[in-house]
Amino acid sequence: MQSEINRGVLGEILDEIKPSSSEKQRIRNVAVIGVGVMGRGIVQTIAQAGFDVIAVEKDEESLNLAKEKLEEALDYEIQRWAMTKSEKKSILSRIDWTTEIEDVKECELVIEAVDEDFELKKAIFKKLDQICPPHTIFVSNTSTLSLTKISEVTKRADKIIGMHFLNPVPKVPLVELVRALKTSDETFKKVKTFAEQIGKTVVEVYEYPGFVTTRVILPMLNEAMHVLMEGIATAEGIDTAMKLGYNFQMGPLEMADTMGLDEVLTWMETLYKELGEKYRPCPILRKLVREGKLGKKTGEGFFKYDEYGRKIGEK
Repeated sequence: MQSEINRGVLGEILDEIKPSSSEKQRIRNVAVIGVGVMGRGIVQTIAQAGFDVIAVEKDEESLNLAKEKLEEALDYEIQRWAMTKSEKKSILSRIDWTTEIEDVKECELVIEAVDEDFELKKAIFKKLDQICPPHTIFVSNTSTLSLTKISEVTKRADKIIGMHFLNPVPKVPLVELVRALKTSDETFKKVKTFAEQIGKTVVEVYEYPGFVTTRVILPMLNEAMHVLMEGIATAEGIDTAMKLGYNFQMGPLEMADTMGLDEVLTWMETLYKELGEKYRPCPILRKLVREGKLGKKTGEGFFKYDEYGRKIGEK
């Protein structure tokens, strides 16, 4: 009887100290490859949620620019009383910056956030597959490309998944969690838990060009551009009409500027090839991209912007 009591007490103690199922699901070591506009936002969001994160860029120049831009973004939040200096310091202390992809080899989760270039993404995933242990999960932030085809260059197709963040990542509470053909339920559950821990609401989607958000929003942006090109209304008039008429926080043309007009053009060209005529890019979009007017990141697109991405003339 005494031994049964002792075993019962011991069992209760072991139950208390063993990790919970949510702890088992917790991902602790994270890396982000590519810290441009989207990558920086992902890095900030992860660090802000209390995770350590490795930020990887192709060279020192790109890395230093990413650091500078992230600090500027955090300083802007401080100026508008949305963040304290100590919070900024805490966020930056959780980020390790590197140009060496081998530095991610101990991470449990690696997020790729480079340009929407199929061959580049395949090359990165192939390299990651060689240097990371078998349990590491690989994530792509692609908006339009096939995760299943990307996963074919690895030996872990069950651990490939998409996390489609929207810009600006720290402020948009949504992430589309995209299952490739062979993504396992265990991978999905782990990444879903991680997404929720960094403050995102998850929408589960299955692989198809454009997923939900990109596929639905691009025809509207494209149509707004045609309305502008045809002289039906000014850019300001179009955005005002859509904001007041449909309760949008941002008009379609400023939204395109926020996404980056080069990115919008790339997505539209991909979906045009995959899904047909309604995604044919408006000529005015091609013209602006040719001129290097890419939106907020260059200071000019359909509108002009200051260094913090605020429309010039607005308070």
